[in-house]
Amino acid sequence: MDDLLPIGRFARVAGLSIGALRHYDELDLLRPAEVDPATGYRRYRRDQVETARAIARLRDLEMPLDEIRTVLAADDPAERRRLVEAHRRRIEARTFRLQYVLHATGRLSAGKEPIVTDAATDRSSGLDLDADLDADGRRRLAAALYNHTWTFLEMPDRTPAQTDEMIHTAHASRYLWGTVGTEVNLARGEWLCSRVYAVLGRGEPALWHARRCLEINEALGSGDWDIAGAYEAMARASAVAGDLPAARSWADRARTACDAIAEDDDREIIAGDIATLPLG
Repeated sequence: MDDLLPIGRFARVAGLSIGALRHYDELDLLRPAEVDPATGYRRYRRDQVETARAIARLRDLEMPLDEIRTVLAADDPAERRRLVEAHRRRIEARTFRLQYVLHATGRLSAGKEPIVTDAATDRSSGLDLDADLDADGRRRLAAALYNHTWTFLEMPDRTPAQTDEMIHTAHASRYLWGTVGTEVNLARGEWLCSRVYAVLGRGEPALWHARRCLEINEALGSGDWDIAGAYEAMARASAVAGDLPAARSWADRARTACDAIAEDDDREIIAGDIATLPLG
């Protein structure tokens, strides 16, 4: 009896509010060791503190309560890591989506793009595979394929067929830019291919395309967010390939280049990418 902690003290030790503890009791996520039948006053065992802190930590990382319940019920540490990794992938997909939204709204607010766009390049319109493939049609399709690839990058749980489509649309976009685009378009196409393979955990092709992105930008003498993005791609691909020292070195170069980006919106996008680098 004396070893039980009253709810107020338990809340302070665990880093949770009393209201949260009551809610978790109602959900059968964290039951108190004892509830006074007359007053309803809750008391907890000291060995429940670790569980409560785990809940607090996972909630801080925005994991849904149902998933937290599954994590806590898993006895195998490897299974717990797998569940946390699945949540990380969903967060990564959401981050990609928000980065695109930030970039697109920034261009709209700066007057760099019209609010109403050509249907062929609208992300919500799908792909117009029957488009007239003259130079202008290829440019429109290359842009549509680029955007279409992002819709898959933003998915937290892709099917194998969707993964295949994501890979092929990235390469198709890069190919089309190679026939009608500028060197800048080529570098950005290589960056997208590298990001696709990095997300899939495939280090060798991620590094190949990141290096091509970097080589093109260096040959152009690119600055601003293009070169910062190339360094970020090298850092991400190196990390996925298991070379953390190289990844950290490239990340440092990316941060330095990011600081020199002229426009705040562009700098924020690259900084957001750098923040998601898996540097261990």
